[in-house]
Amino acid sequence: MRSTSIALAVLASSSSAYASPIEALNELHSRDTLASSDPYYPSPWMDPQANGWEDAYAKAKAFVAQLTLAEKVNLTTGVGWEGEQCVGNVGSIPRLGVRTLCMQDAPVGVRFGDYVSVFTSGQTAAATWDRGLIYRRGRGIGEEHKGKGINVVLGPVAGPLGRIPEGGRNWEGFSPDPVLTGVGMAQTVTGIQDAGVVACAKHFIGNEQEHFRQVGESQGRGFNITGTLSSNIDDKTMHELYLWPFADAVRAGVGSVMCSYNQINNSHACQNSKILNNLLKDELGFQGFVMSDWQAQHSGASSAVAGLDMTMPGDTEFNTGLSYWGTNLTLAVLNGTVPQYRVDDMAIRIIASLYKTGQNPTDLPPINFDSWTKNTYGYLHAAVNSGYQQVNWHVDVRANHASIIRETAAKGTVLLKNTGSLPLNKPKFVAVIGEDAGPNPAGPNGCDNRGCDQGTLGMAWGSGTADFPYLVTPDSALQAQALKDNTRYESVLSNYQWSATQGLISQANVTAIVFANADSGEGFIDVDGNAGDRKNLTLWKNGDDLIKNVSSICPNTIVVIHSTGPVLVTDWYNNPNITAILWAGIPGQESGNSITDVLYGKTSPGRSPFTWGATRESYGTDIMYNATNGTTPQQDFSEGVFIDYRYFDKANTPLIYEFGYGLTYTTFEYSNIQVQKTNAGAYKPTTGQTIAAPTFGTVDTDLSHYLFPADVSPVWQYIYPFVNSTDPAVASKDPSYGQSPAQFLPPKATDATAQPLLRSAGKSNPGGNRQLYDVLYHVTADIKNTGSVTADEVPQLYVSLGGPDDPKVQLRDFDRIRIDPGKTATFRGTITRRDLSNWDVVQQDWVVSSYPKKVYVGQSSRKLDLVADLN
Repeated sequence: MRSTSIALAVLASSSSAYASPIEALNELHSRDTLASSDPYYPSPWMDPQANGWEDAYAKAKAFVAQLTLAEKVNLTTGVGWEGEQCVGNVGSIPRLGVRTLCMQDAPVGVRFGDYVSVFTSGQTAAATWDRGLIYRRGRGIGEEHKGKGINVVLGPVAGPLGRIPEGGRNWEGFSPDPVLTGVGMAQTVTGIQDAGVVACAKHFIGNEQEHFRQVGESQGRGFNITGTLSSNIDDKTMHELYLWPFADAVRAGVGSVMCSYNQINNSHACQNSKILNNLLKDELGFQGFVMSDWQAQHSGASSAVAGLDMTMPGDTEFNTGLSYWGTNLTLAVLNGTVPQYRVDDMAIRIIASLYKTGQNPTDLPPINFDSWTKNTYGYLHAAVNSGYQQVNWHVDVRANHASIIRETAAKGTVLLKNTGSLPLNKPKFVAVIGEDAGPNPAGPNGCDNRGCDQGTLGMAWGSGTADFPYLVTPDSALQAQALKDNTRYESVLSNYQWSATQGLISQANVTAIVFANADSGEGFIDVDGNAGDRKNLTLWKNGDDLIKNVSSICPNTIVVIHSTGPVLVTDWYNNPNITAILWAGIPGQESGNSITDVLYGKTSPGRSPFTWGATRESYGTDIMYNATNGTTPQQDFSEGVFIDYRYFDKANTPLIYEFGYGLTYTTFEYSNIQVQKTNAGAYKPTTGQTIAAPTFGTVDTDLSHYLFPADVSPVWQYIYPFVNSTDPAVASKDPSYGQSPAQFLPPKATDATAQPLLRSAGKSNPGGNRQLYDVLYHVTADIKNTGSVTADEVPQLYVSLGGPDDPKVQLRDFDRIRIDPGKTATFRGTITRRDLSNWDVVQQDWVVSSYPKKVYVGQSSRKLDLVADLN
């Protein structure tokens, strides 16, 4: 993969000609570059001995051996947009009693479902820094999908990682730190799959902004681009930053990975053999199946040999009835373009993922909801109003998940400032100010896919949404608390009713709580000029001015921010009349109860999962908002691994609150760091070979056996694996059919021989070389609660790798520990070989450099009181 040296040189030579580094970056983004992605073939096949997959493989092998070629193709190809009840379905196998498999969006709950919960965003869950709570959130999401008859949960999210703070879908993921995101991915994958459904880690990879992710979407906004944005990422950055959390998901046994819309080094993610065959399936040893994002497939045979296993939603474009696979994949196998082992491997990966999560493909519970209607009866094939029947059984799957949501949202709220006004204790008079405290006049689900910013921000917008069963607003919850406390309570639920607000907050004894927000989401929706990505880092609807105006009058002003990432607080955070600031993220359905729990000291708050910069420019990255017509937009990730706190530390740009920062209602003292080296052996590169590519069953080459069955009535626009003629040229609509069919594919694309194992790969160990995860050091430290309140502390372990091109410090471990007043607890952290390694682009392996290394333990990335050498 290409080096960043070209991009860095262009940026360095251009910087003096521009008013800011951001302008230089935008100029860099506007040009065409020579970024390229090396070919890597053949596509690796499943390993029968892969750790954690052995039983699933054996069962899947026996099952797939029974299938005809058409049945295998049916498993790989979606039936078309709105073809059946879920956002994505593949074809069924009626002969064996296998119904269509159901894929459904999931970052905060079951999209389009009724009687489902709305969980916190992944970003808010990350702010808890609580592994167990993140697992329970994932388990709850998985249980609700399982209860609706869904087979594959489209989450969790590590792409976007959060390279750019304005990124529209950052809230769906966890954190711009790869370790915190990796923990979030692993815990969520485990939770979802323990519930009995397949998790799908997405979007793989470099999917860091919404602008220019799709050509059609961009052209609809006046940008006549010819190709989707290319994220140009060098090999070292790819491994040390963006691939890291996906490795954790693979190691946790994730059953599916979704490839993204963007290109990586000018090759579409869903046909990029470098990232799918080399990085994901070979180096990381991923054993599950790769699914395309919706309409992210751009070729047929090419994407098959490049590592794609399932195409979603199946049609080339929504509701065309055309598919790159389906009939075309059947023909490609029959004419020898795509080898049998490749389609066999697609099928076995899909079926093995079901078995791994306890799903029997011949005995799947029915799908009991419908994505396209909340009515009991509707069309099974909604795209064409065909098959009127019962499609929704209104099954309530919420269980006790409200308590998990409330706890996660509260523990994921970050207390940024507190000069003594919190926690509240039966205050005399509370005045709540701001639209963000109240309801949407159209109801919590009044905007399609939450594509608006009305009322309190409980959920951002896009495909990562779910329908609220209810939404507890901050106004309603705080009023309920006030009634219990006999507190006087009034609210003005508008950002623009200044006369009423001024009259209220000017009164004696008032505690003013101002609510403001900043929203974002997926690129197919534009809210007030924010085309998915935020167009700035300020609060929406005059929120900053509202805070300034209230605090200019009220000496006890508390600010609560709901947002999808950092906002600029520089102009007002240090005002002495602002006595407290809280970031409450994207909290989900229990929003009001959660913020009340923190404001009144019932729950300990969390820590920031990102850095709060003083200016927009201080982050060093920005959205590429413009592109030249007739081009493929080029976005060079020229900052390398230096994003968020790593960049702030390197460039010494101004910040307000650092990564990992957060206050509690007590104080803690750190002491007595101890480091114990283990007797882990030396690192040994992996050697040996794979087995040769296996095939399961035989392929019947008689084209007449693939004609559309006489007993099946075709549904318009529905994607099938069958042909309509025994003349292959007619069936394929290709007069040159059968003439040297495989010549256009790259060398080794159809190679079925045993392949050498990569030195960095794990031999039957998903996640990479097993020795990367050897623990090299145990680290302990004492933490004493020196205050008067029982509270949770979040000790954080960072390392310095010591090299001139390494970040100053990098997070490597953490915990969340509850400590009583006057008591001392012991933090126990570990440092693995991977934690101390760099990616060597020459050896193509992880290496521990000779530079001196240190370990730090403290309360945030900038408050690291304890330090020790690693010898």
